[in-house]
Amino acid sequence: MDMSSKPEAAPTGATPTILQAIVIKQCVAATYNRGVVVLAPHVLFMKNDAVHVGAVTLERDGVVPKEYKLGVFKLDGLGEIAITDRPFQTSELWDPADERFADGALMTVER
Repeated sequence: MDMSSKPEAAPTGATPTILQAIVIKQCVAATYNRGVVVLAPHVLFMKNDAVHVGAVTLERDGVVPKEYKLGVFKLDGLGEIAITDRPFQTSELWDPADERFADGALMTVER
């Protein structure tokens, strides 16, 4: 039986979604603290035996945040994660040598 014509199912779930978003530089939408956020994920990393995302928040409940910063989100704290059609550029705030991410980085955005 020829299985080559059957498409493989793409991985689903939070981790593969964030990994894909980092690679293709697309924003993700998610729920966080009962609100909706649009994030530009720059790094997926391990901290205290949990997966975290370093991302720039571009919108929080449809509003641009007052402060432009690279924040850290525990992956388990983000719900309903989905890749959007909104691309992002690597932020000037991104520093791969940042001690918060350097030791446990699983995937980082390209400069």
